[in-house]
Amino acid sequence: MSASFDRLTQLCAKRYSVDASIIKPEGDIFETLGIDSFQAAELMSELEMEFDVEIPDYELQDIKTFGALSSAIDERI
Repeated sequence: MSASFDRLTQLCAKRYSVDASIIKPEGDIFETLGIDSFQAAELMSELEMEFDVEIPDYELQDIKTFGALSSAIDERI
């Protein structure tokens, strides 16, 4: 995977106190982190600041996996 995926993994693991090894590209963001849509929106704000990118809301609603999120970030950095 990309460097952004590794960084994304570490940030999510730290923020939600999960083992980084359970975060897989095909893993569902909500199920893996145990978060709801409000927490996902907070996470996205944090990730946008961390990676200095902006992902439009219409695109975010289709992102369900860590791999898709990483790809969306990679497209913008």
